[in-house]
Amino acid sequence: MIRDQEIWLSGYRLMWMLVMFDLPTKEKPERKVAAKFRKYLLDEGFFMAQFSIYYKALAGRDAAKALTERISRKVPHHGSVHILMITDKQYENLQTFEGLRGQLPKKLEQLQLF
Repeated sequence: MIRDQEIWLSGYRLMWMLVMFDLPTKEKPERKVAAKFRKYLLDEGFFMAQFSIYYKALAGRDAAKALTERISRKVPHHGSVHILMITDKQYENLQTFEGLRGQLPKKLEQLQLF
C-alpha cells in the first residue's frame, strides 16, 4: 500500500498543466469570449499565474490528456491557446521574481573589528 502511494506521489508522475493564451480583446464581443474562456479554466480548477497564463496540478498523464481534450473543445475560434505539461520534478525548478523591478540589492556595511 505505501509503495503504491509513493508511486502516485512521485515527482515524475504528478503533472503540472500550464495553459497560455492570446485572445483578441479589442471589441466587446471578443472580450466576452476571452472572459468566458478564463472563467472556464477557473471552473476546471486552474489558478491564474498571469492574466493569460493559468496552471493546475494533475495526478498523471491520463488526467492531463483528458483535460486537454476538454479544453480543446472550449478554445475560442480566434486567437491562440498553448498547453504545456511538465512533471512536478520539472516544476520544482520554477523561479519566481515579484516586485523587484527598479530595486537594487541592499548594500551590506563592512564589519569593523578594530
